[in-house]
Amino acid sequence: MTASRMISVYGRRPGGTDDIGGPVRHGESPTTALVRHFVEQADLSVVVLSVLDVHAVVTPDLHEDRVIFEVAPAPGAAVGDFTERADPNGLPTGQRFAAYGFVTDPDERVLLTRIATGYPGAGKWHLPGGGTDPGEQPADALLRELFEETGQRGEVTELLGVTHRRNPGVVGPEGYPMNWHAVRALYRVLVPEPGTPTVTEAAGGSTAAAAWFTRAELSGLQVTEVVQWAASLPRRGSDRHR
Repeated sequence: MTASRMISVYGRRPGGTDDIGGPVRHGESPTTALVRHFVEQADLSVVVLSVLDVHAVVTPDLHEDRVIFEVAPAPGAAVGDFTERADPNGLPTGQRFAAYGFVTDPDERVLLTRIATGYPGAGKWHLPGGGTDPGEQPADALLRELFEETGQRGEVTELLGVTHRRNPGVVGPEGYPMNWHAVRALYRVLVPEPGTPTVTEAAGGSTAAAAWFTRAELSGLQVTEVVQWAASLPRRGSDRHR
């Protein structure tokens, strides 16, 4: 029997040991989900400070991709409307957890992959990465996807953050519209010995091409929003000679 999948968020208060949290609803921001769980379970308003960890909790019956945030009490803060709503168009829904990398080499070139025809965002340059397999840790999934999509072997050096994207009505390889919701862990990755990028995943994959780019070249590319976000982060000089 195939284990079921779940994406969850938990919050840890500074100096605390007990985490509060639970599942992320379809289309729900991870931080909104966390605030909701604190209100529902502890009658406490909180503000999310930072992401502490991302890992998979795996049992024979369940693969749970869990995000741990640091939170702080925020008495009196507005908590919003947490009513769960169905898709207004009645489309099939899908939710997945993925890991992506802002991948650089010792010369600070950036490694990107081009989305293949038939996939959302076709033609745009994207970060290497993709969905996690059952039983797989996010960082391991990223390094696997990195090799499949580019032929490069890298080292995860830092967890940058967690984002989400709801893509309603998109037509992907399934061949019919779906309401997709992705929660994405974003990492910084160093490729210490870069080579010529080569797509090695099986034919029909979501990657059409892969290439190294200088920082100056990025502005002339059609890229996804997550590439724009990652490229805007401060550079880390300590990564140059790792």
